[in-house]
Amino acid sequence: MPAFKRVIWIVLDSVGVGAMPDADAYGDVGSDTLGNIARKRGLKLPNLCRLGLGNLKPIPQLEKADNPGGAFGRCTLASPGKDTTTGHWEMVGIHLEKPFPLFPNGFPPEIMKPFEDRIGRSTLGNKAASGTEIIAELGELHMETGSPIIYTSADSVFQIAAHEETIPLWELYRMCEIARELLTGPYEVGRVIARPFEGDPGSFKRTSNRHDYAVPPPAGMLLDKLADSGVPVYSVGKIFDVFLGHGIGDHVKTKNNTEGMAKTLNAMHEAPEGLIYVNLVDFDQQYGHRNDVEGYGAALEEFDAWLPTLEAALGPDDLVVLTADHGCDPTTPSTDHSREYTPLIAFGPKSRQGVDLGTRATLSDMGQTIAENFGTSIVKGTSFLQQLL
Repeated sequence: MPAFKRVIWIVLDSVGVGAMPDADAYGDVGSDTLGNIARKRGLKLPNLCRLGLGNLKPIPQLEKADNPGGAFGRCTLASPGKDTTTGHWEMVGIHLEKPFPLFPNGFPPEIMKPFEDRIGRSTLGNKAASGTEIIAELGELHMETGSPIIYTSADSVFQIAAHEETIPLWELYRMCEIARELLTGPYEVGRVIARPFEGDPGSFKRTSNRHDYAVPPPAGMLLDKLADSGVPVYSVGKIFDVFLGHGIGDHVKTKNNTEGMAKTLNAMHEAPEGLIYVNLVDFDQQYGHRNDVEGYGAALEEFDAWLPTLEAALGPDDLVVLTADHGCDPTTPSTDHSREYTPLIAFGPKSRQGVDLGTRATLSDMGQTIAENFGTSIVKGTSFLQQLL
C-alpha cells in the first residue's frame, strides 16, 4: 500500500523563488519572481506562509513560520533552459542535454517556405510577439487575406493564430500538425500551438479552442511508470498537452486559475486515489509575460485564499505538493521566463510538518518521491518520501 493513497501535485506556473547560480548565462541576474513582487507590490499569503513558504528565504511580508504546517524547500532546474516543457519534463524524470531552440527573430526560410507550400497559403507575422497584441495588429489583415498569423515568444513555441470564421478549426489544427512535422532537428521547438480567436477588428478575443502539439516525451518517465503500475493519473490544465497524454487517464482543460482550482476540487471527488497533476497557468500566461505585477500579486493572493478550501477537501491519506516549473519575474524589463529555483511545499493530514527539505538538485526529486510512494521508480532524482513519514 502506498504511504499516501493520493497525491495532488500543483504547478504554480512560473512562480520562481530566486535566481539560480547560472542565471547570468540566461540574462536573468536579479530575477526573483516571488521576492520582487513582494518588494514592489506587497503580498499577503498567510496560508502559504503557514505551510512554510516564508521559511525558504527572507522575503518582505512573507513571515517565517515557527512551526510550519508542511515540509518546505526549493528545487534546482538541472536541465538547460527555462521553458514550460523543460520544467515539466524534469519533474517526471526527463533531463535535457540541450535546451529547446528559441527564435527571437522569427523562423528561417527553410521552415517557412515548406510550411507555406504545404498549407497552400502565405503567412503573416513570423516574429516574437504577445499573442493578444499580434492579433490586434494583424487580425484584420488576416481576415482580408486568409493568411494565418505565425509568431513565437520567449518560450520554445511555434504559434499559429487564426480567426475561427476565416480558417476553420479543423484546418488550423492541420496546419499545426504540418508545422510539427517540419520542426525537427535544430528546429524542434517544445510546442506548436493553435491559437484560434474570434470577434471583430478592435475587439478580437482568443477562444478556448487552443490546442498544443508537444514533442513526444521519452519513454520511462513518471506518468508512464504510474500507468504501467496501474496507478491512475488525472490531469488538470495544460498537463495533458505538455505530455501528449502519455500515461494520463482522465483529464480536463482549463481557461484560467479560477477554473483550474475548481476543477482540481472536482478531480478530487472523481479520483479517490493516484496522482492528480495540475497546472495553474495564469501566473505565467496572463501576468508574468505581460509584466503585470499587480495582476500577478492578486493571482497569488487568490490562490492563497483558496488553500483552506483545498485542505478541507483532503482525505486522511492525501499529500499535496506545490511547486513551479521556472520563473517569470514581472518586475524586470524582460517578458521572458527567468532561470530561477522553484518552491517546494509538501503537506497533508499525515505528512510530517516542519521538515526542511533543503535545496534539491533537480525537479526530478519530486517525481522520484511520487514514484517511490506508488511503488515504482524513475531514472533521475532522489526521493524525499521518507522525510515526510
